[in-house]
Amino acid sequence: MKARPYLIALVLLVLVAGLLVVFRTPGSDPAQQQQRQEPSPQAAVEAGAGAGDAYYPLDGNSGYDVALYDLAITYDPQSKQLKGVAKINATAVSDLSRFNLDLEGLQVSDVQVGDKPAKFAQEDEHELVITPASPLAKGKPFTAVVTYGGEPKTVESASLGRSGWQISSTGGAFAAGQPHSATSWFPANDTPRDKAALKLSARVPDGWTAVSNGLEGPVTRDSGWTTFNWSEETPLATYLITVAIDKFEVVRSKLPNGTPVLDAYAPGTSAQKKPIQAELPEVLSFLETKFGPYPQRAAGSIWVADQIGFSLETQTRPIYASWADLEVVVHENAHQWFGDSVTISNWADICLNECLASYAQWLWLEKNGTDLDERYRGRVEELRSRSSFWAPKLYDMGKGNEFRGVYDKGIMAMHALRKQVGDDVFFKALQSWTAKHRDGNASWPEFEKHFEEASRQQLDGFFQAWFRGSGIPEDQYLLPVGVRR
Repeated sequence: MKARPYLIALVLLVLVAGLLVVFRTPGSDPAQQQQRQEPSPQAAVEAGAGAGDAYYPLDGNSGYDVALYDLAITYDPQSKQLKGVAKINATAVSDLSRFNLDLEGLQVSDVQVGDKPAKFAQEDEHELVITPASPLAKGKPFTAVVTYGGEPKTVESASLGRSGWQISSTGGAFAAGQPHSATSWFPANDTPRDKAALKLSARVPDGWTAVSNGLEGPVTRDSGWTTFNWSEETPLATYLITVAIDKFEVVRSKLPNGTPVLDAYAPGTSAQKKPIQAELPEVLSFLETKFGPYPQRAAGSIWVADQIGFSLETQTRPIYASWADLEVVVHENAHQWFGDSVTISNWADICLNECLASYAQWLWLEKNGTDLDERYRGRVEELRSRSSFWAPKLYDMGKGNEFRGVYDKGIMAMHALRKQVGDDVFFKALQSWTAKHRDGNASWPEFEKHFEEASRQQLDGFFQAWFRGSGIPEDQYLLPVGVRR
């Protein structure tokens, strides 16, 4: 953590900006304008050591906006050592004397900003504090190049489990998890609010394959090493960036519209998982009828051979645990709309990802003949007296509780919303939501407002009962008119 808290930095920024306005001499002289673009050391401030998320206040950083992570890594599965060079293209959104990146468990050996050596220090658990040779002007693009290495570590959380860099049972490794994953293997502005494009060059010993997000680039070989190149131009949140290294069986295909598909199967997984993954074109085609056009440039999968506690919607190419089935494929690909294309603003908004992706599983069952109203009514009767089911809040649930309730109560809540506003409004509103916020960020309060405007209903009571509150909703919200017998 930086010496100055984020709030103090913001206050200083406001005071400095105010002084500049008071004492600035008006005029349109170009020389004066150019001079004002270069801050003095007194005018520049430190970027806040945190992006402002209430649950994880030290995650991410204020003061700059990343456009591209251009990563080059070398990984040896035998030694488990990783060497990396991260070139980070960003723009200062404040006059900066220094700024932070997030990096956990790896050692930095060199930092350059704008082709000049920069001072740096690794503080607390994950703060890489960088002081460029000269302050960065607000609105000015800059490039930070960080050289680093070591043995990546798994991120352990008592409430959220294992995530980040994980060693596979087959001898390889993969990076996956939320809310923290990326910074176990590269320095980043680790907040979902700062989405950026990705380029990755991954060098591994011959015989191993490195798979990542987006489009596959050229493969080169030299002196016993193979380099795989990947690119994802569609902006993605840091926790959705992955690399998986294994002796994969790789299968390439295309969706009917020409979108490239790449599926990677870790040793021992292909026989069981290929028939499941073969359903992907039909899954995506169906989800398009509900959520709008597929919002990604590529598709596919990474199947690991491990009994990890989750599968994850890593953008364009979800990572699947060995227990994953077709419903999980539906769930993770629904995330390509909800979570990947439209990304949460805060971790309190996680229902925007998980409640909707979980409800997609019910929609898939409905497609195949399940009567969802009957299913819903049966679940209500079964669960009426089970207070533990109704206890979790679905919005602003508190740090460590993000994934309680969203996978089961969240499904029920979304079906109740559908019945409250009607099918036509519900699905049109979902499609206009994904179109409006495509490749951006959104919050749960915005979602509530969106549905109130789409339905022309006052839904405060409904949202309070199902999403903001704890406990079983009153019958008027638990059994909307559309779901009653």
